[in-house]
Amino acid sequence: MKSDIHPEYRPVVFQDTSAGTSFLTRSTIEAKESIVWEDGNEYPLAKVEISSESHPFYTGQMKIVDTAGRVERFEKRYGRRKKLDS
Repeated sequence: MKSDIHPEYRPVVFQDTSAGTSFLTRSTIEAKESIVWEDGNEYPLAKVEISSESHPFYTGQMKIVDTAGRVERFEKRYGRRKKLDS
């Protein structure tokens, strides 16, 4: 196995902004913010819009996450979406 080709993994807290939950895992992501975790240690903080806590595949509920106004622009051009009967 070649040396010095694998990235350095470190503990990082990922915060799901739509569900309001956080979890600690290992990652190579560069984060500008940090947070004090439940164990009292400070870790880099990465904010995400969708995780397993808010993704429709895992929750079974359809939810539209719109951070750039794309849904509103679409609805303004083409009208509101029709609800599907389950």
